Amino acid sequence: MTVEEFVHTYYVDRTGTNSSKWDGLKRKFGRSDLLSMWVADMEFKTPQPVIDALAKRIEHGVFGYAEVPDSYYEALDQWMRDHHSYSIKREWVRFTPGIIPALYWFVNMFTKENDGVIVMTPVYYPFLNCVKDTNRKLITCDLDYEDGKFTINYDRFEKMIVDNDVKMYILSSPHNPAGRVWKEEELDKMLGICEKHNVLVISDEIHQDITAPGVKFIPSAAVLGGKYESIIITANAPSKTFNLASFLHANIIIPNPELRAIYDEFSKRYYQAESNLIGITAAEAAYRHGESWRQDLMKVIYSNYDYVKESMKDYPEVTVVPLEGTYLTFIDLRAYVPLDEIREFVQDKCHIGCDYGEWFGENWKGFIRLNIATHPDFVHQAIESIKRELKNYICHAALKERC
Repeated sequence: MTVEEFVHTYYVDRTGTNSSKWDGLKRKFGRSDLLSMWVADMEFKTPQPVIDALAKRIEHGVFGYAEVPDSYYEALDQWMRDHHSYSIKREWVRFTPGIIPALYWFVNMFTKENDGVIVMTPVYYPFLNCVKDTNRKLITCDLDYEDGKFTINYDRFEKMIVDNDVKMYILSSPHNPAGRVWKEEELDKMLGICEKHNVLVISDEIHQDITAPGVKFIPSAAVLGGKYESIIITANAPSKTFNLASFLHANIIIPNPELRAIYDEFSKRYYQAESNLIGITAAEAAYRHGESWRQDLMKVIYSNYDYVKESMKDYPEVTVVPLEGTYLTFIDLRAYVPLDEIREFVQDKCHIGCDYGEWFGENWKGFIRLNIATHPDFVHQAIESIKRELKNYICHAALKERC
């Protein structure tokens, strides 16, 4: 499909449907008249084969306790092999009602209160919250940011691990919101540091299937043929790829049997979750039949990104961070908008609801994150609003200076 055909076929208006993204604007931002470009889900229907599989399951009419079928594990493994050259064994796989709750569980399973847990900022804010909320010691290692691109400072990373006796590293791969898809040599260096200092790595790979043309995602556990498998727990899900977030289903992949034993023992003591029948049904159908839909979705995302990047060239000191992965574009407005006026500029002047840089780490105020997995008209409206208000802002500032 072309971009236009995909949008015509799959776009839906989500207002008035109990959508957090649209109907939760008042709760989140204090006003409901904003263009919603924040939380990471889409305005596109999931692939038709997923809808068909769900309809068949619902027609059955019985929603009692369910087993996870062999076919699910086969579909998951096939997807991982086909897309990421990594095969997983059935006994490695566990399930949770999402990656955010899993992060909280992992922190409680594998660390004690006041233990150091490190993250690389700017990073998805539940990474920060799951450490602070569980009374662990949050260690934030800023990524280096130069010429609009984020990179890792390995010396700083290692020093912070050693100085704070860090026990766990929560890795975002691809990195949200920095847009990086880590290269194998980058993963090798950071994972090597973790192995050297006995740091357990939790690798959140929920955006693994959303990468720019020509960019290859490598699962952390697949680096150098599985060199670091024993120190890694991987969390992934079909929710970002296929817009299935509300089905509360994520895959947890634990190759190390000792870590699996700890996970299983913790599960016995603190939660006894049954399989999510609807989530399993949707995920298997997506893995088996969703690839052509995913490819068409990628055209929309990167068409939208190209529009953002090209349009903002009118304001050369605004940096649109390169989007190697995810559908969340990070934009640096600091050259034009004072830090204490960012919210007024974005919400009151541009009328956009988005994620703010400081949510991802205290040193990133002045950035905004826009979700571009949406109708191109919304992306155009948001960017044109930003450009218009930047022009007004610059003109007003120049006038004040002359006065």
